[in-house]
Amino acid sequence: MSQTQDEIREQVRQRYAAAAQGATGCCGGGAVPVELTTDRTGTQVFGRSLYGEEVAGAEDAVAASLGCGVPTAVADLHPGEVVLDLGSGAGGDVLISARRVSPGGRVIGLDMTEEMLELARRNAAAAGVDNVEFVQGYLEDVPLPDDSVDVVISNCAINLAADKSVVLREAARVLRPGGRFAVSDVVADAGMDAATRADMEAWTGCIAGALTESDFRSALSDAGFVDVEISPTHRVHEHAAAAIVRARLPQG
Repeated sequence: MSQTQDEIREQVRQRYAAAAQGATGCCGGGAVPVELTTDRTGTQVFGRSLYGEEVAGAEDAVAASLGCGVPTAVADLHPGEVVLDLGSGAGGDVLISARRVSPGGRVIGLDMTEEMLELARRNAAAAGVDNVEFVQGYLEDVPLPDDSVDVVISNCAINLAADKSVVLREAARVLRPGGRFAVSDVVADAGMDAATRADMEAWTGCIAGALTESDFRSALSDAGFVDVEISPTHRVHEHAAAAIVRARLPQG
């Protein structure tokens, strides 16, 4: 792919800014356009339909989800923990996490898109959740200090970054020793063709930029993570699947 990191960021930003504005609707809620949540056959592979019923208090935010899974279902969150959501979008996973780490815990949502941040803040206010914070920034340059969070989650956002290895090193940097990494993301088939890899629409749609399972494992290991688990959940494209990816930092 010939685009620079800044060009990729801008095209991703434009797509998700438009999605945020489309999800806002006339009353502050509403689902995202169906073409952003289905595969080429029309099957729902992203978004609200993946969450089941565990969305109490976060209905509007989850309705605007563009995620490929439910990282909160496997992150094993506990009261008092500090959680960072990379690419937090409309805030659905932030709000679900906030209830699970209460009392005493808090959740930080990081997103580069102003429109998504505004939508997430409205969703948090409507839900009456006050142990959350939404900050603007890039996944490759997380505006948090070293060793400041217990858990990093993400829902189909890491694949959108131009340099996934930098994102994973940043996740390791902000995690405390023993900290956990639990994300939903798209994992590319090893045989993904060059035309798909070069398709910018497929990149912003969470496909072309995805790592293979082997590359994801290597990047996590290089960042300092151990006990890496990658478990596919469902197909999202003829050349890619959604997966739960878990790992942790060593203690001490």
